[in-house]
Amino acid sequence: MPFSAFPPASSPLGGARSAAPTGPLRLAIVEDDATIRELLHRYLCVCPEFDCIVVADSIETLWRELTLSLSPQLLLLDLSLPGESGLDALPSLLAQFPDLQVLVQTSNDAADTIYEALRRGARGFVVKSATPLPAYRQALLDVAAGGAVMSPSVARKMLEYFTPVPSQEDYLLSERERQVLEGLVAGRTEKQVAEQLGIGAATVRTYVVRLYDKLRVANKAELLARAARGRL
Repeated sequence: MPFSAFPPASSPLGGARSAAPTGPLRLAIVEDDATIRELLHRYLCVCPEFDCIVVADSIETLWRELTLSLSPQLLLLDLSLPGESGLDALPSLLAQFPDLQVLVQTSNDAADTIYEALRRGARGFVVKSATPLPAYRQALLDVAAGGAVMSPSVARKMLEYFTPVPSQEDYLLSERERQVLEGLVAGRTEKQVAEQLGIGAATVRTYVVRLYDKLRVANKAELLARAARGRL
């Protein structure tokens, strides 16, 4: 797994610099990729700031292991997991452990995924491919100290996510683009939109790419989420 660098000296978006802990912080790690899990385990669990009480490959394993250990203070949580996802597990984990500080990691940095993880209680969000091992350590310490941590690409996406967008008229959508957009928002597949409009599927795909560009979204999920919030 590549671990490219972003500066570990400080955390973007106001992440607090961590004070020296009074003792090792009880850390749980949940990651289903065995290689990544082993890298994180070997690096973080020898750091004097952490006491790794659980290293699990799924939410189900985490719950079983937590019944045999002390309550964790920190959780490094992958969102994309077999069985129950990390995103779905966040509310129940925080209900069981109200003082738990959660740092989320994922390969999916779609703005709506980031927003939903933060809304459900995560205190930081890092992208696996953009986070070196030393930055994991610092991000966890910053979260433990009350900071809000995001890797730079995540911070940029969140700023764009909350930037007011112009109305449909300002986008100057063509009539056909509006028809394709309405079909997607209505829940139709691109093939169904093509059949409805009497055009080829490849033509619909061209219109979809134009819509993503004009509406400043990266994928269909972001498009539909924006529509659900009335931002089209």
